Amino acid sequence: MAATQSSKSQLRVGRLTKAHGLKGGIKVEMFTDDPDGRFTPGAVFTLQVPDSSAWHNKTIELIELKWYNSHAVAFFKDVPDRSVAETLIKAILWVDHDLAELPEEEDAWFDHQLLGLSVLRDGTVVGTVTAIDHFPAQDLLTVKTDNGDVLVPFVKAIVASVDVKAGTMTVTPPEGLFEELPDEEQPTAEKLVEYVDDSAPDEGSPAAPSKG
Repeated sequence: MAATQSSKSQLRVGRLTKAHGLKGGIKVEMFTDDPDGRFTPGAVFTLQVPDSSAWHNKTIELIELKWYNSHAVAFFKDVPDRSVAETLIKAILWVDHDLAELPEEEDAWFDHQLLGLSVLRDGTVVGTVTAIDHFPAQDLLTVKTDNGDVLVPFVKAIVASVDVKAGTMTVTPPEGLFEELPDEEQPTAEKLVEYVDDSAPDEGSPAAPSKG
């Protein structure tokens, strides 16, 4: 008998960027449109840190969130001073999320909505979304194709549209991203970034993943 699928997933809601003051405060880069709702006293976050970190496989509880000159500063349980706070720099914060909940923004999606989508190019299926990796600069989709995995920047310049109901994602990638080219023509990381920068709209990125 198949196991019952959990109704819970996790959402990335913030990243700890810099120690603030001497009493354990840490500046937070928000990945959520509802910081006051997500960062309430007593909220518990799962930490994404390197395996070598003392915080690996641990959670952390919020005591208080304060705002200083429009910067969010969090104070956590068991983080009494600056030296401990500095061990948490670059940690990514995740919270439990009900899979039935949908994002309020029109062009926003949760990770679980994107996994398994068929990727279309010129109307032809070229692969399937198998993973989403979140990085400070941008998010990357892993698309499984017949020739192996392809990393696709999740930006409007490349991901033209997402249709969750149809189970499809339409892409308009630069030449060479999904097909073999001569070595001298293979797209480098620098060329891909240049392509994204030149093609992206001036403001926002409608194809960016959902925030919590």
